Amino acid sequence: MDTPETPQLIPGLPENAYRPLRPGEKYEPLIAPERIVPEVTTRSIVLGLFMTVLFSAAAAYIALKLGQGIETAIPIAILAVGCSALLGAAGRRPSTMLENLQVATLGATAGIVVGGSVFVMPAIFVLGLEGRSGFMQIFLVPFLGAVLGVLFLIPFRRYFVAEMHGKLPFPEATATTEILVTGEKGGKAAGVLLGSMGLGFVLDYLAAGFEAWRDTFSTAIVPAFDAATNRLKAIFALNTSAAVMGLGYIIGVRYAAIICAGSFLSYWVLVPLVARIGAQVPGGLFPGMPPVSGLDAEGIFGNYVRLIGIGGIFAAGLISIAKMSPVIVQALRTVFKELTRLKAGGAAESLPRTDRDVPMATVALLTAVTAVAIGVYFRFVVLVGVPGATGKALIALALTLVISFLFAAVSAWAVAMISITPVSGMTLTTLIVAAVILVRLGMSGGQGMLATLLIGGVVCTALSMTGSMVTLMKIGYWVGGTPRRIQWSLIGGAALASLTVTAVMLLFAHTDGYVLSAAHPRPLPAPQANAMAAVARSMMGSAEAPWFLYGLGAVIAVVVELVGVSGLAFALGMYLPMDLNTPLLVGAIVAWFVKRSASGDGALEKARGDRGTLVASGLIAGGALAGVFKGAMDALQDRLHLHLIHHFENTSWGGNWLGLAVFVALGLGIFLDARRARVS
Repeated sequence: MDTPETPQLIPGLPENAYRPLRPGEKYEPLIAPERIVPEVTTRSIVLGLFMTVLFSAAAAYIALKLGQGIETAIPIAILAVGCSALLGAAGRRPSTMLENLQVATLGATAGIVVGGSVFVMPAIFVLGLEGRSGFMQIFLVPFLGAVLGVLFLIPFRRYFVAEMHGKLPFPEATATTEILVTGEKGGKAAGVLLGSMGLGFVLDYLAAGFEAWRDTFSTAIVPAFDAATNRLKAIFALNTSAAVMGLGYIIGVRYAAIICAGSFLSYWVLVPLVARIGAQVPGGLFPGMPPVSGLDAEGIFGNYVRLIGIGGIFAAGLISIAKMSPVIVQALRTVFKELTRLKAGGAAESLPRTDRDVPMATVALLTAVTAVAIGVYFRFVVLVGVPGATGKALIALALTLVISFLFAAVSAWAVAMISITPVSGMTLTTLIVAAVILVRLGMSGGQGMLATLLIGGVVCTALSMTGSMVTLMKIGYWVGGTPRRIQWSLIGGAALASLTVTAVMLLFAHTDGYVLSAAHPRPLPAPQANAMAAVARSMMGSAEAPWFLYGLGAVIAVVVELVGVSGLAFALGMYLPMDLNTPLLVGAIVAWFVKRSASGDGALEKARGDRGTLVASGLIAGGALAGVFKGAMDALQDRLHLHLIHHFENTSWGGNWLGLAVFVALGLGIFLDARRARVS
């Protein structure tokens, strides 16, 4: 039996951590495969599960209140490193980097489950279907989806983290890895990380919490652009968040430029075009949609143009699946190869510790068990009492498995590119496809809407899991974690997170509610769930959808792919609001200037690039902490009906330009700070 060695102070990441490997070159993780250090311990499990419960409850409330999830892996990694430092100061053994990774892995399931459950499940209450549902039914949706997501991504792990090494930026994984490594290494790097983290927290909270300036610069409130804003419906918007600047720095110019190109097409071509056409039509352009004449640029984007982006994501996803078909076939062959070997009585292939997944035979068995559980759930819970329930349950199961499997890789790819996965867009697509099929099978009304939502909930959580899991797998690859331990931790953490999130969801359904009524005069907005409810209601009522807009997006994605540009990145840009895309490009341009400043000196370029990456990672972490803190303070003030935070409310013309000035100064500061790096 291997005996854990005494933890040792380790160096920084290897020189080839962030770049493609040369022919014959191999990446060696920080903690070599032959080293056995504490990884899954009582300490890591207890602290990780505590973080899971704490952040699940917090993230669920914030998602219900604000309609957006919060980043959990980064703040939990920071807390894990902090706890380790406190233990060391108290004379006890500091936690190892792999223990801290386990804490972050368990805690990350909070954000995963919230992103999959809270975005869909409250729609049950919005539609008045709570009488058909209960705690166990709502709990099983995110849990089964999360397990499915883990199992579906395991066969693709080597492709994303090893074969694509250096070819995908993995911005969130980079930031978290820098936190873990710097926390253990200490020294000057720790000071740089903590300083940039503090700066990111202060800047983002001043804008979002205190409203010292607008957190989004927009030409819509600049008088000089009135003609473009009101007549053309063309605006420019830029989020001034330090965290998004950091993301852009790590993503790089290529992907950031493609994403922005998609955004520019949406806001500067499609929105004005829809506005001009809509002005000639008295009602909405499609059934159930608002008149264009009464909408501003953001309203046209949200109600019309964003749907074109959804169609583009769906088509680009299918193209990505086709491109990855050799990888998919290879992954399936690996599964069947191991099953054949075990059936013949052969031993499993011996692999290094850092390359050991959950055995493929176990993956196949658990996938079968999970599929049966989902099928039984659909048959005897969702469709109980429906004529032909068995056949409909099998069709629903097949739909769930196929969409989850195919788009698991797409979700992972999106996160590896820009740390954003279009889960809500792919879930809306799933709801539409599921509703169309169920309507054809004769289902409608409340039963049909409930079935549609539950199918969408399982798929949504599966895609949320694959997106976050690929980040954790990459972190493990860089630092030397054991993949199968991360995978088992995700499954275990998902069970506890699903319990916590479901309990919080039901609690607020009874106390605050999600629909305005005499019993609930101040309901929680649950904006994502209301959007899902609207789709389910419209599809089950009329089975109509804006197919023209979806189709237009699909055509655009295909054309973009034909000219050699990433259709998925371009479609993501079309789908996401412009203010989230433009700062990515600014951050990427800063990184480009940092590299150019080295004048071709490879060693100096690396030193400056590494320092800039460390600063960018700190900004991302600080922004994530600011988001968590703001959500907690908003929740506290809302529950206690207090105003603990003074708002400057500097969000008009002056605050608009002040926010832009702070953002530009931040970019200049990153550039100048990176130039201070010297070759060691």
